[in-house]
Formats: sequence, C-alpha cells, structure tokens
Amino acid sequence: MNAPLLEVEGLTKHFGSGPAPVRAVEGVSFAIRPGEVLGLVGESGSGKSTIGRLVLRLLEPTAGAIRFAGEDIARAPERRLKPFRRRAQMVFQDPYASLNPRLRVRDIVGEALDAHSLARGRRRERVGELLELVGLPAAHMTRFPHEFSGGQRQRIGLARALAVEPELIVADEPVSALDVSVQAQALNLMQDLRARLNLAMLFISHDLDVVELMCDRIAVLYLGRVMEIGTAEQVTQRPRHPYTQALLAASPKADPDAPKLTRLLKGDIPSPIAPPSGCVFRTRCPYATPACAEVIPPLRDSGEGGAYACILDSIPERTEAA
Repeated sequence: MNAPLLEVEGLTKHFGSGPAPVRAVEGVSFAIRPGEVLGLVGESGSGKSTIGRLVLRLLEPTAGAIRFAGEDIARAPERRLKPFRRRAQMVFQDPYASLNPRLRVRDIVGEALDAHSLARGRRRERVGELLELVGLPAAHMTRFPHEFSGGQRQRIGLARALAVEPELIVADEPVSALDVSVQAQALNLMQDLRARLNLAMLFISHDLDVVELMCDRIAVLYLGRVMEIGTAEQVTQRPRHPYTQALLAASPKADPDAPKLTRLLKGDIPSPIAPPSGCVFRTRCPYATPACAEVIPPLRDSGEGGAYACILDSIPERTEAA
C-alpha cells in the first residue's frame, strides 16, 4: 500500500486569544494516499473549510502536524513553502469571485505558470492545453470571466489549479454555487481528471450524496471534531455515529419508507466559543446520557478501517423521530 501523501495529526485551530477563543478545529487527524479522495462533510460551522485552508497553509495551525510527502509543513516558513504550493492547489466554492474579472483567461491560468517558471516559451500553448483538458475551447483564452457561465468559470478555476501539475487538490464546496443542471457535469469532470492525472483530493461539502459519489473515504465533522471516518460505503450504508445517521436521514435520497431521523437534529450547532463539555454533539443527540457530558469520546474502531467517536456501545441504526 502506498505511503500517505498527506497526513494530518491532531490539527487544531483557535481564532482569537484569551479565555474564550473560537475553537474552529480540535484535534483532527486523517491521511490521504496518492490518487485517493477523502470527503469532509458536516453542517455549516463544522470546520470543513478551515481544515482545507490549514492543509494548504493559508491559515496557521494552533497545534498539530501537517505532513506532505513525509515533510512536516505545519510551521515551515513561507520561503520553504514554494515547492509545496506547486504540489497542492485549491479549487474554490465561488467560481466567479475566485477569478480576477480584469484578467483574460490566458492570464488567469497562465499566472500560475509564471509564478513557478513553467512552460517558458510555450505559455500560450500550455494554457490552451489546460483549457481543453477541462472541456473548454483553447480559443476562449482571450475572453474575460464574465463571458462564461458558472459551470464554465469553475472549469477555468480547475484549469488554473491544474496548471502546475499538482498531486493534491483541495476542493472547497466546488459545485455548491452551480445550478443543479450543471453540478453533475462538474462532478463527472472532476472524477475524470482524478483518474487521468492520479490526483489526490480533499473534497469538502455539506452534501453527503455528492461526497458519497466522489470520495473513497469520508470524515464526518461536527463542531471542529471528527465524529466518524471510514470508507464511503461504510459511512453511508452502515453509519455508527448518531450525527452521521441524522445527516443521512436528512438527505434527499433517504428511503421514503424508512423511519426518519431528520427531527433528531433539533436546534442549531452550538457556538465554537463555548462548545459543550464532553461530547460536543450531546446537546442534540437523542441517545445522550449524563456520562456524555463528562468524557470527550475518542475515536473507536468500527471495523473495515473505520472509526467513530461515541462512548455508547449500542446505537439503533434507525429510530422513529419523536
């Protein structure tokens, strides 16, 4: 088995100082192997996007290790990060806001080539190749972003990310801003590029259906902590954590004849400034006991290489909503 390309261990990010910082990410650990796609899923405020930015060192971690190809980059000075930035790139959620409206596509895609001194003497040719790789005509390189649809702009963002031939892509909600009619096209393109280029991905989404389609493994996040992690099949077909069960039951693809868990997620996600003691999910969990307020549950082996964070030994797979 290949060694991990990316290893994250005990990753923590607090914003602000003093006695009550915003605890955005708390002790998150995972690994991604070459060519593998790991999905991060959870409600808004769960820390997904923060983790993506930490992995790329767009944010400085408070604690923890980030190892890329065996090298810990968590606290590497900026001057040492240039080689890493060529090997890891990001695709953003908003395909319009992430593109400079004053630049033509040839310069949007080409600036990455310039930054890393690539394709000297054949910049225009290389930009054309990248556009065709993502399904756009090379002749469109002279256009501005506003001349494209949302789906086409996301393809431009992909071409820009792929310009430096990265090994890892962090895709932060890459289809959530697109019309439903073009989401499938964008996802199919990303799957094709992943296979053709042997890309590893950290795929961030609030949509379990999308994550199930795209990912080999899934990590379910709640209030900055991993609640469950495992293969896509394991997490979506045999979930062990109550939070994962509730997310699945709320999915539009949920079995209409099965008992629902959608009403189990009562109220809002707690504030990361004052998270609940013990298990952070206990204030919304239908199975919570007094012990859940006392113990931060470690990840327990669920078989097949998966794990879940719950101190209870028995959790019903399906429960009628109260």
